[in-house]
Amino acid sequence: MAARRARGQRAGLTRQAVLEAALRLVDREGMAALSMRRLGDELGVEAMTVYHHVPNKSALLDGMIEQVVAEAVPPEFGAATWREDLGAYAHALIAALGAHPNAVPLLLSRAAMTPRNLGTMEAVVGMLHEAGFRLPRTLDILYSLTSFVVGHAAAQAGDVDGAGSFASLDAEAYPLLVGAAREAGEDTADARFDFALDALLSGFEGELGDARASS
Repeated sequence: MAARRARGQRAGLTRQAVLEAALRLVDREGMAALSMRRLGDELGVEAMTVYHHVPNKSALLDGMIEQVVAEAVPPEFGAATWREDLGAYAHALIAALGAHPNAVPLLLSRAAMTPRNLGTMEAVVGMLHEAGFRLPRTLDILYSLTSFVVGHAAAQAGDVDGAGSFASLDAEAYPLLVGAAREAGEDTADARFDFALDALLSGFEGELGDARASS
């Protein structure tokens, strides 16, 4: 642990460094371990020093969500087709959430309206609108996609594996569930994610076709 600094000394810290340290702490010990005092210990400073960079616990939590989402943002939306962009974003987001499973409940419990997150959402909406989606529908697409990805990540973080659970049921009582699960085999989470994502994207594509036909 770094030597503790004097109270109020900023020690060259930045908001980014504070958020990264908070995420490391949560990755290692879970959300219950997160406090300004523990975060100060992680950084080797007094807790009050942390408040120079995040004004309160709520701002800290929003910043942590921002950190996770930032790991999933591609260099540029609109560089490929809208479907490729959304697919790449979904895969990058599920990978980022998989790297920080203890932070997944944060994304389920709060909408982090930080400038950086809002900028990402603005870029997605702009890319979709440029592709031909009606402006209100772009928000529906963004909500549907992120809800699906975060929900899948929450199931994975909670070790909720429907197929695996079904495979252990009484085969006489539930022959179809058991048969389907056993035929699917193990390690089906990625395949289920890809299947559901493709279905979502195909549905969005159909919506785009309807919008173009009515214009």
